[in-house]
Amino acid sequence: MSNETSTTETSIYPKATPQTPPVLVKKIGKTTYRVWAHFSTTSTKTMEDEIKRLLREEVRQVTENE
Repeated sequence: MSNETSTTETSIYPKATPQTPPVLVKKIGKTTYRVWAHFSTTSTKTMEDEIKRLLREEVRQVTENE
């Protein structure tokens, strides 16, 4: 079994708006990690473009190590 839990603290942090980024909370053991996500308003890449780039890089690394 795992001691990991994942929650969103909406009572402490307000809901995300364009001015306030969403917060993700992950508790591992006795340590709680809070991560704020934000996205560039001037970016020219889409999420799909970035995922494809990450996959290409992963495949390249795997083939280089073989």
